[in-house]
Amino acid sequence: MPKVKTNSSAKKRFKLTGTGKIARKNAYKSHILTKKTTKQKRNLTTTSYVSDADMGNVKRMLVLGK
Repeated sequence: MPKVKTNSSAKKRFKLTGTGKIARKNAYKSHILTKKTTKQKRNLTTTSYVSDADMGNVKRMLVLGK
């Protein structure tokens, strides 16, 4: 049986934490930053976690489980 490949785009975007959660970066921080407030840009810098609804899809892309 062939090996299961990890999704290349997912491995660049997600990181597994020590507690088993999957960390991700926030959207809306790449361009058109002039109209966003300093507070909004600062809050977008922090990492977020993948929601429970999307956890299965992300784990499947990262080949973390069955």
